[in-house]
Amino acid sequence: MTRLLILIVAAALAWSGYWAVAAWQLRQAQEDWFAARRADGWQAAYADLAVRGFPNRLDSTFTDVALADPESGLAWRAPLFQMLRLSYRPNHVIAAWSGPQTLATPERRATVESERMRASLVLRSGAPRALDRATFVAEGVRVVPETGGAWALARLNAAAERTAASAARYRLGLSLDGLAPPGAPERLPQTLEAVRLDATVTFDAPWDAAAVAGRRPQPELIEIDAAEARWGDLRLSAQGRLEVDAAGVPEGRIDLRAENWRAILRLAETAAPLPPGLTETLEEALALAAGLSGDPETLDLPLAVTAGRVRLGPVPLGPAPRLLIR
Repeated sequence: MTRLLILIVAAALAWSGYWAVAAWQLRQAQEDWFAARRADGWQAAYADLAVRGFPNRLDSTFTDVALADPESGLAWRAPLFQMLRLSYRPNHVIAAWSGPQTLATPERRATVESERMRASLVLRSGAPRALDRATFVAEGVRVVPETGGAWALARLNAAAERTAASAARYRLGLSLDGLAPPGAPERLPQTLEAVRLDATVTFDAPWDAAAVAGRRPQPELIEIDAAEARWGDLRLSAQGRLEVDAAGVPEGRIDLRAENWRAILRLAETAAPLPPGLTETLEEALALAAGLSGDPETLDLPLAVTAGRVRLGPVPLGPAPRLLIR
C-alpha cells in the first residue's frame, strides 16, 4: 500500500512538472510570436496573458488584444480572446471570441458582435506544422460599420481540410444562413436565405506558420464542385474550374444556373435603375437563351474567363479580377 501511494504521489508530481513546463513553453511561444510580429512592423499587443487549466488543459486567455498588419492594412481588436487545448493534444486548438470586436481595413472600420463565435484548428504533427483541418462557427452576428447600416447574420459555418493528394490542396466548405444586408428595398426579400459552397483549392504552398508570418500561399487551381444561393424566389447555382497564374489572373469557366431568373432583372432594376428599354431587351434575349434549355424559367449561362477578360455567355463583363491573397 505504501509503495502504491508513493507511485501515485510520484506520478502526480511528474505530471505537475510536465504541465508547468508545457504551460511555460506555451506562454513563451506566444510572447515570442507577438514580439516577432512587432519586429516585422505590426502592431501586436495585449493587456494580459494567462495560461490556466491544470491538470489536463492549457488554456491561454488574452485580454485587450490588438493586431494590425501594415502591409495589408487589416487590423483587429478584441476585449477577450481564448485559445483552448488539451495538454496531451497540443496540435488541436479551439479559439473562442467574447465581447464586441473591432475590424478595420484601409477603407472602413466596423464592430462585430455575436452570440457565439468559435473555431477549431488541427495542425499536422512534425515541422513545419501545416494546417490539417479547421472549422469556424458563428451565430447571431451583427456587423456595425462606422457609417451605414448594420449587417445581420443568423449562422455561419466554414471548414477547410487538407486532402490526401497534396499538403497544399484543401477542400473548402461554406454554409451561410439568414444574411440581412442593410438598406434592402421593401419590395425585395430582406434576407438572403442561404449560401452553400463546396470547393477544392490547390495553393502553391501549404498553410503553415510561415504563411502567417511571411508570404501567403497563393491559389493555383480552384474547383467549384457545387455553389448555391437562395434569395426569395431566386435560385442561383454554379459549378466550374479556374486555373490561376502567378500574377493572380484566372483562366477557365464556371457554369451558372439561375432559376426564376426574371427575379434577377427585378433585383437589378431595384438596386440600380437601368436605361429605358434595356430591361425589356435583356428580358427578351435571356428568355430566348432560357428557351433553348427547355425550361423558360431556368437560365444556363457560362461565365468564361479567357485572356484576362470575363464574359457571361456572349456578353463581355470586363477585366478578370486578380485572385491574390495578401
